[in-house]
This record gives sequence, C-alpha cells and structure tokens, in this order.
Amino acid sequence: MTKVLIIEDSPVMRKLLTDVLLGDPRIHAVESAPDPYVAWQLIKTFKPDVITLDIALPRMDGLTFLEKLMKTQPMPVVMVSAFTSRGAHETLRALELGAVDFIEKPKVDVRTGAVAMAEELVQKVNVAATAKLRLRDRSSSSSSDSSNSRQDEAVIDSTKLIAIGASTGGTEALAELLAGLPKGIPGIVIVQHMPARYTSSFAERLNRESSIEVREARDGDAVESGQALLAPGDLHIEVRQAGGQRVVRTHEAPPVNRFRPSVDVLFRSVARHVAGDAVGVILTGMGCDGARGLLEMREAGAVTIAQDEATSVVFGMPKEAIAIGAAEYVRALPRIGHCILNAVSKNATVNA
Repeated sequence: MTKVLIIEDSPVMRKLLTDVLLGDPRIHAVESAPDPYVAWQLIKTFKPDVITLDIALPRMDGLTFLEKLMKTQPMPVVMVSAFTSRGAHETLRALELGAVDFIEKPKVDVRTGAVAMAEELVQKVNVAATAKLRLRDRSSSSSSDSSNSRQDEAVIDSTKLIAIGASTGGTEALAELLAGLPKGIPGIVIVQHMPARYTSSFAERLNRESSIEVREARDGDAVESGQALLAPGDLHIEVRQAGGQRVVRTHEAPPVNRFRPSVDVLFRSVARHVAGDAVGVILTGMGCDGARGLLEMREAGAVTIAQDEATSVVFGMPKEAIAIGAAEYVRALPRIGHCILNAVSKNATVNA
C-alpha cells in the first residue's frame, strides 16, 4: 500500500489532490505540506513512498527542494504544476534532477464536478511507487565517452535508420543515449510519451546536450544522417518513402495503447517501409506500447534492442517486448549506444 506526501501551497489544491489519491484503493494514506520546510519534517515522521511536488512554493522553490532531496534522501517524485512556458523548462529540469514523472495540475469541470486528469495522476503516482531511481552522474564518464571513442574505427552505413521509443524515465535515458552517439550516426526518429506543450522544449534540451542535431519533427521532414526527429506531443509519427528519400508523416489518428504519439505506430511504419535497414530501440516506460511494433521490426529483418531491467526506471515496455521475443538484444542503458553503433557500422557485428 502506497503512502503519498503532497507538497502544495494552495489549500484548495491540497484538498483536491488528497481526495483524488485517496479514491484509489492502492493508496493507503496521504499527508500534505504547504512548503518544503514542513515537508522535511513529514518525510521523517510519515515516511512517504511517493511525493507529489509543485514547483512554485513559498520559502523554497520546488526545484531547489528536489535537488536537495535527491542528494540526501532520494525517493520517487511526481511533479504536479500548472503549465506555463517557463514551467515547461522547469518541469524538464525536474526530470533531469531525478523526478520520475510529471502531470499538469488537475482541474475541476464546473459542469460535472469531475476532476480532469484524476486517472492519470493516480496512475503516475502508483507507477512512481514501483519505479527504480536512476540519477545521472554528469561528472563521471558515461556511455558518450565510450561510444564516441569508437567512431574512428566504425564505418557507418548512412542508409540505415534508427527508431527509438520511450515513456516514463525516458527523458533522461534519451539524453544519456543521444549524448553518446557520433555526428555521423544515421537518421533517428523518436517517440517519447509527453504532452504537446513540452516536446519542443525537450527537443531543444536534447539538442544542447548532443553532438547530433535534435529537433521536434514537422510533417514531411526528411530523415537525415546526424539528425534526430522527436515526435510532437499529441501527434503520431510514421516513416514513409517519398521521392526517393525517407520522410516523416505526423497525424492525429486515434491514440494507440492510449498514447498519441504511439511507439507502436512508429515501429510498424519502420517495419513496413525500412525493414532490414532499421534499428529499433525500446527504452524504459510503463505499459506495453512499442512491444508489438518492435516484434514487427525484428520479423522484417531489423536489429532490435531493449533496455534491461536494472537500468530501466520502469521496466514495463522493455519487459513486454522481451516477453514476446521482439528484442534481439537486451542491454544496460550505457551499452545501448555501443549496440546501435555496431548495428549501423559496415565493419562490425552486433556484439557490444
């Protein structure tokens, strides 16, 4: 049974979040704090399994509190804050600091009294309770050092295409993975489960931290070497052949596996239109999105890779892919870059 600590300065929002969470039978108890100083005391006495955290708080802002918490007493945190343009960058910074996931503040429908996003909040809190914290150590050597050291010996096949899917925990996994790929890597298309108003900021962050160009995809963009295209939030993305080159198509078809963008939609399009010239990678995330699509990619001749349990924040999507035989290789996150590089190299076999 899960115990949740809510850190939120608004009494109305504290009551709303408490009622929503206590409505789920898996959540045993809920306490709340109006600011981080009160929260520190409750962490000692209440011993929560999960914290929900606002960013704008009195006496100490949420990001400062989160950074201190992860250094002294790491535990699962779900960010719950109102969306603003600045808030998108702050939310992504919270994920970088170690938060498991985020959700925009629930709102009450004045006509029905229903709490919008209540189901999503409960789901993310319960997933966070089982999540494995994996904090990035930027001061230590990472997969980027090892992968980049191999680019001189690798003769990269630019005709390949790399498709990557991720969900919970995926923002940091993607940041680490892409930072380790060399400039000459074949074109990459990515689905990360994320609301529409955050993907542009996330792409900008990945672009700053990578040697390749990373940006939010636009319908009709060509898939080119040295570039990664991130699916826009709330739009599916597919790879197609057009005029002798590979392009992406974005569209608003219904959600698949409850998600839009869906990893399955991307992977299935790659299986159909790229087949054996592709590499598919499924990273940390809850649910099963991407497992069937990865299997179709493997059956079409693509190299397929799943992140292992030990390095996954949530071993849902990779676990499902492994269970149905979709993953040819199962690798720890720091080794996935090696595996990709070998798969797209003309002078190497996939054994990393």
